[in-house]
Amino acid sequence: MEPEAFEICPYDPHHRIPLSRFQYHLASCRRKNPKKARKMAICKYNACHVVPIKKLEEHEAVCVNRSSVEEQATENPLKVSLPSSEQNDDPQQTFVPQKLVCENDTKESAREISPQKILRPGQ
Repeated sequence: MEPEAFEICPYDPHHRIPLSRFQYHLASCRRKNPKKARKMAICKYNACHVVPIKKLEEHEAVCVNRSSVEEQATENPLKVSLPSSEQNDDPQQTFVPQKLVCENDTKESAREISPQKILRPGQ
């Protein structure tokens, strides 16, 4: 069995945390060190990468997780189709999403509209 790797906490360099607990430690240590946390930024490619705000742009340019995130974005791009403005003469046409309702939700809302009669002993 290999010994577990340790990471050094960016909020307190005296903290050496097992890699499996590192993300949990970051969250608690951030709350315990608010002054230090205000000077730090979180990498958009990996939440466990916490660096000084001044070095964030430099870090994200060379972040090892950057390529995997960008590959996922190109494989599964989010596609949104809006109604075309040709359907209506109004140039200020806006998109209004439809409310999605599950079958279970409709059954529950029907119960709310017509509540069942409560039977008590002797009635």
